[in-house]
Amino acid sequence: MDLMDILQHRHTTKAYDKDRKIPVAIADQLLESLRYSPSSVNSQPWHFFVADNDAGKARIAKATSGLFAFNAPRVMDASHVVVLSARTSLPADYLQTLADQEQADGRYANEEARATAHKGRSGFVGLHEQAGDVPTWTQKQAYIAQGFLLLSAALLGVDATPMEGFDADILSRELGLEEKGLAPAVIVALGYHSDADFNASLPKSRLPEKSIFTHL
Repeated sequence: MDLMDILQHRHTTKAYDKDRKIPVAIADQLLESLRYSPSSVNSQPWHFFVADNDAGKARIAKATSGLFAFNAPRVMDASHVVVLSARTSLPADYLQTLADQEQADGRYANEEARATAHKGRSGFVGLHEQAGDVPTWTQKQAYIAQGFLLLSAALLGVDATPMEGFDADILSRELGLEEKGLAPAVIVALGYHSDADFNASLPKSRLPEKSIFTHL
């Protein structure tokens, strides 16, 4: 599979074939692409809400009303829809959970290595707490996960639509995000485009290399 071909032909899907569903084996791989996404100091400061049925998608679609109604069909007609949310804080007990998981996964050669890694991560989180930008920082990590999901979908022949066009307050209430210590970052619809997807046949438009790269 040629990477350049994938990059040039993947697109933001505007209309889905609601009768085509993503096979379970492929959907599982897409979720794993989220789980295995990198994050700063392996903080993994996210939670993903997945809807693969009409009832679940309808809950998400509540946030695509009014000004954002144009996104409602993309949510309802897609095979799967994922809400990527980010933690609004990284308390000590959560950081300990990360350290325990890394220990269980064999990341540390000895207790000294574990203590050093835990201290370093806690210190880095502390810097963001002092700066007062933890929610902004964690949202950035969620967007790294989105990038992994979009590229993985393209590699697996699945169409996708990243969406910031939704009412964050409505979505937060519907999914109970605030009480979970989460905030919505972005919604990604996944499935297979329909014939009504005008964007599928349009040429891709990007700024030329010379205008965006400076080789030092």
